[in-house]
Amino acid sequence: MQQKTGLIEAIIVEVKDRGRIGGSYENTDVICCNPKLAEQGSCKVGEVIIRQDPNNPDWPKRIQTSFEGKSEEATLIQTVEINSTGMYYLYFMFCDPQLKGMKLSGRTVWRNPDGYLPGKMAPLMTFSGFMSLAYLVLGLVWFLQFVQYWKDIIHLHYHITAVIGLGMCEMAFWYFEYANFNSTGNRPMGITLWAVTFSAVKKTVSRLLLLVVSMGYGVVRPTLGGITPKVLLLGFMYFVATEALELVEHLGNINDFSGKAKVFLVLPVALLDACFILWIFSSLSKTLEKLQMRRSMAKMELYRKFTNALAVSVLLSVAWIGYELYFNASDPLSELWRRAWIIPAFWTLLAYIILVVICILWAPSHNPTRFAYLEEAGDDLEEEGVSLTTSGVKVAGDVATKLERKERKVSIAADHVYGLGEDPEEDKRE
Repeated sequence: MQQKTGLIEAIIVEVKDRGRIGGSYENTDVICCNPKLAEQGSCKVGEVIIRQDPNNPDWPKRIQTSFEGKSEEATLIQTVEINSTGMYYLYFMFCDPQLKGMKLSGRTVWRNPDGYLPGKMAPLMTFSGFMSLAYLVLGLVWFLQFVQYWKDIIHLHYHITAVIGLGMCEMAFWYFEYANFNSTGNRPMGITLWAVTFSAVKKTVSRLLLLVVSMGYGVVRPTLGGITPKVLLLGFMYFVATEALELVEHLGNINDFSGKAKVFLVLPVALLDACFILWIFSSLSKTLEKLQMRRSMAKMELYRKFTNALAVSVLLSVAWIGYELYFNASDPLSELWRRAWIIPAFWTLLAYIILVVICILWAPSHNPTRFAYLEEAGDDLEEEGVSLTTSGVKVAGDVATKLERKERKVSIAADHVYGLGEDPEEDKRE
């Protein structure tokens, strides 16, 4: 016979005020008001206990609705204006035991002053735009070098070009994905899927580039030979694992809490990353050993710089992983949402810096012998007089004459003609 039954409450509370929900201030753990507390005038029976903020009496916000008569459905449509920046939670709560088993369906729409993009994701749109410009600048500089010295291009340069192109596409897609989300409030599955796929492909190709460079591809060996299938298999496995993780993370609803599926998918990606790191440094050690045996001093200097850069990046990665674990453990309720964007941004920036280092060390030039593979082992000796920063032009006649030198076994005096500057006594001992 009652006109309204079954009270349902929608409660909006800022995370720092979560202690105002329930009877904690009364030294009790109850959430719903009972007759004893009602007698004290603290609350009303059948309602959730809320202690209002004296500085802002309307908060935490309580919105109530009930079932009308015999109706088994109740509708709640409400617009709430929030004037204070913070992390807010929306709870749907009821205290009537007869409502046990009630089902809730619908949606909530949250909009910030600058758009629909969540506050913790908003800086990523600006960061993606900045990184798109950074990749564009790197691509233009690399393209000018590529065109200027196109006659001296080696296969490794094409791999570097592909990584730069993938990086530009990846950052551009992420920027448009965030911009569209911010303006419409919806994440277009098509753009998000492309952004996720380009991100997974770029990460995979970047790691493969580091691996083949560490193996001395184009420097110590002309091809990868029999290990090519193993390299491709590792790359394929990493792409699948990364694609699955990115899809779970970016497709669907925005959730501030990591689900079990995401935690489960992080493990294979971390394991494969460890495999890449171990293989890269193992290959670098072997490559440096081969270059030392061949006394290729210019190439050794090049690879030592590359090894030092990778070592620094690994140390930074380990330190950042430790900070990330500390950050997530100390912020279970996303209260530090203003700094959350730095976590993914660091990895994007680190990958870009490593790519820049590779572009500098293996930049196209008129002196490709500093990193190009030479078939004859004796040709490595000519690199001892070649500086990594030299800008001298080697004409085809010089190279041809040096190749003939090995076949004809020319005299020591000929070495001085070509500027090797070696001591005659040392050559006799050799």
